Amino acid sequence: MTEPLWAWIAVIGGLLLVIAIDLWIVDRGEAREFSMRQAGYWVTFYVVLAAAFAVLLWNTSGADRAGEFVAGYITEYSLSVDNLFIFFIIMSRFAVPKMYQHKVLLVGILLALVMRGAFIALGAAALERFSWLFYVFGAFLVYTAINIVRQHLKGEEEEFNENVLLRWVRRAFPTTEGYVGSKVTVRIDGRRMVTPMLIVMVAIGSTDLLFALDSIPAIFGLTKDPFIVFTANAFALMGLRQLYFLLGGLLQRLVYISYGLAFILGFIGVKLVLEALHSSHVSWAPEIPIWVSLSVIGATMVITTVASLIKARMDTRKGEQTHSEQV
Repeated sequence: MTEPLWAWIAVIGGLLLVIAIDLWIVDRGEAREFSMRQAGYWVTFYVVLAAAFAVLLWNTSGADRAGEFVAGYITEYSLSVDNLFIFFIIMSRFAVPKMYQHKVLLVGILLALVMRGAFIALGAAALERFSWLFYVFGAFLVYTAINIVRQHLKGEEEEFNENVLLRWVRRAFPTTEGYVGSKVTVRIDGRRMVTPMLIVMVAIGSTDLLFALDSIPAIFGLTKDPFIVFTANAFALMGLRQLYFLLGGLLQRLVYISYGLAFILGFIGVKLVLEALHSSHVSWAPEIPIWVSLSVIGATMVITTVASLIKARMDTRKGEQTHSEQV
């Protein structure tokens, strides 16, 4: 189903309006740290907003498209949780003051949304023209899932490596030694210079685009509708900034989240291959309905989150017991 131009304009305009209001509310007055309470309110608001959009899709386009959006949204949001580890590393590496971190994340995520939009448009056009790419996407997702599990079993921690775009920005623009409030550019001795604030924004945005290399193929495994792919990504990215502050140290306790995400990627990869075979009239290949995908994704995230929190609690109790025995 091809969405009319007015629908694209309405959704993009609405998202920009909400983000502008968000930025105005958070950034008015003096710079200050983003509190857990604020983060909780905003995460709830963005989740409710996504749910309202799903209901709107249900009423205007039917249950299948609404289900595709919800499955895509949960998948993108879940994969984004794992990416927050890298955001923490970036913030620490560039020593971003806590009172400016929310602004860095907002601009970085907006950059990522623009770049993802272009990526989605290219992906949709390529898949429509070259159907064999579904096999490539499926195999890539299965490979990524196996690689995630392998790295986790080896105990390899995620690292941040500067990409080509970030290295180019560093070379192309003269940069101040330290932060100048929340400014991204400043004039010193008549010379225009950028501050580390711009560098870290580019780092967040470009790094998130690299994360899209597995998340975009994953959502194309749930829906081939570019409108659904874009809106699911947009709503997931909009709530990511507040989720960063809400989860905080909790991320370190989600020890099984990588296994859950690997399972989801593997499931969608297999689904892509099976549906490509089904479209090629292979009789034994089933077409997996969206409600099955939604159930698998939802159940996987609930199970891995609960299991992670239980293990974290058991480890805490074991540590306290060991400490008391030593004393």
